[in-house]
Amino acid sequence: MKVINIILIFLFFLINHNIHSHNPEDFMIAEIERGQMNFENEQIALEYGAALKRQRIRRLSAMPFIKKFYIFVKAGFEHIIPQGIDHILFVLGLFFSCMTLRALLWQVTAFTVAHSITLILAAQGLVQLRGDIVEAIIALSIVWVAVENCLYKETSRWRYLIVFAFGLLHGLGFAALLTQYGLPKDNFISMLLAFNVGVEFGQLAVLLIAFILIKLLLKKNWYSDEIKIPASLMIAIIGLFWFIERVV
Repeated sequence: MKVINIILIFLFFLINHNIHSHNPEDFMIAEIERGQMNFENEQIALEYGAALKRQRIRRLSAMPFIKKFYIFVKAGFEHIIPQGIDHILFVLGLFFSCMTLRALLWQVTAFTVAHSITLILAAQGLVQLRGDIVEAIIALSIVWVAVENCLYKETSRWRYLIVFAFGLLHGLGFAALLTQYGLPKDNFISMLLAFNVGVEFGQLAVLLIAFILIKLLLKKNWYSDEIKIPASLMIAIIGLFWFIERVV
């Protein structure tokens, strides 16, 4: 019961910290004062957003390269911790599925390669998919991974392909944020790389925190049924809630 209570508290904190991930207003690219604004119609709201985007790009263009690189690394990290609660749960789903560090690294690598591909393609406008569809499938990917953890004792042979496929969709979710805020044309590729580096740091931080919490504090193996099954069930329930919320 102690293990389940700690896992419940951890997941409850994640949900209440930020139920709605991918909120572009939290993307700190410049010191632009933001407040609750009511617009008369959608067209005015779009024009306001476009104006902010142009302002951000101009300010970025005037910054030294190192500062710009740092800003996008920081933005990528913050897109995982604390803003990307759905991405955190997906990575935790991978964490609880693996009995060895090697298997975990292979899955994380497949996920990283996949979302890097679609992040680059989507940021260049070569791949597009409606945001509501992407967000719904991302929630479904959380459910899928968590349910697999409960059904299979060991990682299935198809798991890496499934993780890769879901990684492609998560990359579209990452790209949606950058598309809204814009990238400076003179440093397009390097800023994409910086953002992706920040995302990877965030994912590694999630894995490290989970390892410390379970291995050192609880003195348990993360793949033991005592940890794996309750945690995966709770992850699946949260993912299912998000999926229904995003579809309805």
